[in-house]
Amino acid sequence: MGLTSNTVLALAIIAGVLLFAATVWFWPKLSGRSWRSVLGRIGLLLATQLALFSAVGLAANKSFSFYGSWGDLFGQETAIGKVVDHGMSSDEIKIVDKQRLDVPGGAKPQVGGQILKVAITGQKSKITSPGYVWLPPEYFQPQHKDQNFPASIVLTGYPGTAENLIKGLNYPMTAFKQAKAGKMKPMILVMLRPTVSGNRDTECVDIPDGPQTETFFAQDLPQAIQNTFRVGKKPENMGFIGNSTGGYCALKIAAHYPQTFGAAAGLSAYYEAADDPTTGDLFHGDEKLKARANVLESIRAKKPAGTSFLVTSSEKGEPNLGGTKRFIKLVKSPDRVSSIILDSGGHNFNTWRREIPPMLVWLSGRIQA
Repeated sequence: MGLTSNTVLALAIIAGVLLFAATVWFWPKLSGRSWRSVLGRIGLLLATQLALFSAVGLAANKSFSFYGSWGDLFGQETAIGKVVDHGMSSDEIKIVDKQRLDVPGGAKPQVGGQILKVAITGQKSKITSPGYVWLPPEYFQPQHKDQNFPASIVLTGYPGTAENLIKGLNYPMTAFKQAKAGKMKPMILVMLRPTVSGNRDTECVDIPDGPQTETFFAQDLPQAIQNTFRVGKKPENMGFIGNSTGGYCALKIAAHYPQTFGAAAGLSAYYEAADDPTTGDLFHGDEKLKARANVLESIRAKKPAGTSFLVTSSEKGEPNLGGTKRFIKLVKSPDRVSSIILDSGGHNFNTWRREIPPMLVWLSGRIQA
C-alpha cells in the first residue's frame, strides 16, 4: 500500500476513530491510580493522537504531494536505479522504466501514450539527473510516425521530486485530456526537479567551480531531447515550464536562451535567486553572475526575439504579485507576455492545478512541431 493510496489514508482514519471510541469506552475502567491504570490511559491517549496525526499528515501529503512514496518519506530514495537500454535511448537519455497512463486502453501506447522513467546525462555539464518523459498517444500512431512534436521541459519546485509532476500536478493526464478535447496540440513533456546536485538548491545557476546547472538545463537537456525524440531544433519547437523554483528557472533560462526556447511559463515564480543555507554560495562574489541570475534584470537586458512568456500570481496568497507586475511591464515587443492572476490562491499544488490546464493551452499556441 503506497504512501499516497486511498487505502492507507482510510485505514489511518478508521484507526483514529476506533482508538477514540476505545478511549471513551475504557476510560472509566482506567480511572484508578495504579500503575496499570496510568499506563493504560497514557497508551490510549498516545495511540489516539498518533493515529489522528497520521491521518492528517497522510491527507495533507496526498493533497500537496510532499512525498511520493514511503522510501521518499524516510530519505531512502537516493539512487536513480539500474539503467536499462531500450529502443529510444540515446547516449544522453537512458530509459530506465516505462509506465502507462490510467485511461481506458492505456496499456497500448498508441491509445494512452507512455511515461518513461529516464536518466539524463549532460554532455557539457557532465550532470546526470533522473526524470520522466511523457510521450502522447499520437507519438506512437502509424499516421504520425514521421511527424515531429513540440516539447517542453517541466520543472517542479525545490525540494520537490519529478514524480510530483505526475502524481501531484497531473501533467501527463492533463495534457492527455486537453489534447483529446482538441484544446491543445499533442506535446512531449520532459519532467525533472531543478535539484541536480545532491540536495543542494543550485537555482539553475552555473556555479563557479561547482555544478553547471544552467548549462545542463539550457544546453544539454534540449540537445538530449532533440537527439532522442522527434523534436525540432528551432525555438518554436521548445518550451520551458516550472512552478516556484522551477518557474524562476524557466523564465530566467528562456530569457538567456531565446535561440533555444520559444516560450516559457513561470507558475508562482520568484524573480531573484534565493540565498540561504540550501543554496550555499552561488556566485563567489561575482556581481555579474548575480545580476545574470536576476530574472527582472535579465528580461530588462534581453534583446527581444519573439519569445513568449506566461507568469502567474494571485491577488491574495502569493508573495510574488509585485515582481510579476514588474516583469510584465519589462517585456518588450516583439517578445510577448501573458498572465494568469487569480483572485486568491496560495503557493501550493492546489493553486498550480488551477493554472496548468489554461497554461498548457497557451503554450500549445506558442510552440509547434
